[in-house]
Amino acid sequence: MKVKDIRIKNSSRIRDLTKQLPATGFQATEVGRGVELIKRMKREKCTIFLSFTANLVASGLRGVIVDFIRKGLVDVVITTGGAIDHDIIRSFRDYELGGFDANDVRLHKRGINRLGNILIPNERYVLLEERVQGILSDIYKRKKTISTKEVITEIAANLRDRNSILNNCYKKNIPVFSPGIIDSAVGLQMFFFKQKHKDFVLDATADMSELFDCVFEAKKTGGVVLGGGISKHHLLGANLLRGGLDYAVYVTTATPFDGSLSGAHASEGRAWGKISEKGKEATIYGDATIIFPLIVGSL
Repeated sequence: MKVKDIRIKNSSRIRDLTKQLPATGFQATEVGRGVELIKRMKREKCTIFLSFTANLVASGLRGVIVDFIRKGLVDVVITTGGAIDHDIIRSFRDYELGGFDANDVRLHKRGINRLGNILIPNERYVLLEERVQGILSDIYKRKKTISTKEVITEIAANLRDRNSILNNCYKKNIPVFSPGIIDSAVGLQMFFFKQKHKDFVLDATADMSELFDCVFEAKKTGGVVLGGGISKHHLLGANLLRGGLDYAVYVTTATPFDGSLSGAHASEGRAWGKISEKGKEATIYGDATIIFPLIVGSL
């Protein structure tokens, strides 16, 4: 394939632009490749796993993730506990934009938390506490031991925001797994709840059989991985047991040179059996809030 110049017309659409990316070079080529691999995942009836980190749900990318789900491009979601926090809060109250160079001491005195250039007042977490404690009380009346996925499903059923990731997954019967839910505000609320209800048990291993069913019953599997961390690892670890993913598309800002899982290039997954030896992959280096809208818009 020859390198070709991008041509932008006044009437150009996202799809017109992304069609030109494969022949552009550098990360544009990887974006174009990622789009084509996701199309192949769908065309070949892969079970598609989507993983993402909490920070992305605090941003406007939440809406793009919902669009990806609504388009029928997701069969299984794996995410962090913090993503659940943000999805709950934003279903009821907005976040505000600030600046990366904000005076953090002043923000702290005002009771405002900063996530990059997004501002989250402490009172948003008071709202989360009220909602989650009410849901846990309802659960406790019916059962004393519950899986992580069941907690998430209960939360999802109580959200009414059409832009909620959890509620859209609930409506489409898409399982949501969160292996690190304790490391979140929701996890903290479960700890507080247990102080008064000693027989309340969160069974963190109960989800594994259902996740493995999703893996082993799949004809083929594909992974769309936004960011890294525990969500990425859980997706890859589950697929390792079937010989690895058939397709993988990573979007990351982490580098591979420190040996971290977050920065590991998709090709490295072959050494572990997380991506099959014949699997197709693309690793896109860039901010997911820019890259993923391009990908979804072109689909």
